[in-house]
Amino acid sequence: MSPGTMAGTCRVARKRREARRRQREEEAAKAAKAEASKKRLQLVAGVAVAVLAVGGVTAAVLAGGGGGGGAGDPDASGSGPTVALAAPKITDLAQAAKAANCTLREQLPNEGNNHVQGEVTSYKTNPPTSGDHNIEPAAEGENRGAEYEAGTEPAKENWVHSLEHGRILFQYAPGTPTADVTKLRSLYLEDFQGGNGYHQMLFQNNTDMPFKYAAVAWTNYIGCQTLTDETIDAFRAFRAKYVDKGPELIP
Repeated sequence: MSPGTMAGTCRVARKRREARRRQREEEAAKAAKAEASKKRLQLVAGVAVAVLAVGGVTAAVLAGGGGGGGAGDPDASGSGPTVALAAPKITDLAQAAKAANCTLREQLPNEGNNHVQGEVTSYKTNPPTSGDHNIEPAAEGENRGAEYEAGTEPAKENWVHSLEHGRILFQYAPGTPTADVTKLRSLYLEDFQGGNGYHQMLFQNNTDMPFKYAAVAWTNYIGCQTLTDETIDAFRAFRAKYVDKGPELIP
């Protein structure tokens, strides 16, 4: 083979090797680009899942998170239905309680106000009106009022602490008709002391009280078996007389 032919053959071989090298580089670049794209997609998917998870946790907290008091968050706004209540006719508490055929117990013995842990079984009245209680009062809303759905009511040890703070607690027995709960909610949401629900709570009783309906304050209660217009008058009078009268008033 002549020198010229040999030189030409070498040039062709070099070009082929260069072409194969460029092809390998291009294929490697494409593979790297595809892998990077895959990782970006995985990262985006992971972020989306994390956002959804956080959102789900946030929604769960907002929907059912606890605010203290051993129960679910109360509805401070009283967003349930209401009805028009009859205008007050009797404003004197004793007279209103008699007209409603309710049991009125006032100035009961103070059973103390120690902070304790665990269940208290020593209350001498039912519903309790004073005594040992949990260090945490029942949770309240911004207006210092609260309505708890049946089954989410605070433990008695928490709501007794709320009595110490001067709160009025409207309670109803388990199984109370929805219509009567609506009446009590309407009473709770009346314009009182410049704000709906002011220093009041509404919830299902959890002490097996001997009444179907009750209003409770520190060392005082009124218990009734029916919820008539006269009962509403008696509860209004009780609220007016005893709200903010606890030994440790919390505004």
